[in-house]
Amino acid sequence: QVQLVESGGGLVQAGGSLRLSCAASGRTFNTYAMGWFRQAPGKEREFVSVISGNSGSRYYADSVKGRFTISRDNAKNTVYLQMNSLKSEDTAVYYCATGKLPVVSGKLYDYWGQGTQVTVSS
Repeated sequence: QVQLVESGGGLVQAGGSLRLSCAASGRTFNTYAMGWFRQAPGKEREFVSVISGNSGSRYYADSVKGRFTISRDNAKNTVYLQMNSLKSEDTAVYYCATGKLPVVSGKLYDYWGQGTQVTVSS
């Protein structure tokens, strides 16, 4: 059974930083892409970033490009999202997900974590 557990969320002031982690189990981690998505209150879930299994491909939403960095440690079965220069509009529940390909569409990810809340105060 595949499990994804996010951690690292919290309350931070605008301009601050947080690092999210997502620990995976139940599948061969390094052969699957890992993505981060977020959902703010009253809004649809949106793509944030994705990294391929061998870290050769990384993609970011325009809204986070230059501020967020995705990485993974396949030895630890963990993916990270380093978030810098946080803005109030980054406030959301952040979810990690796993799928075969490093794509933007959440529909192509087959397992999801429970989410971690990130709140940025202005």
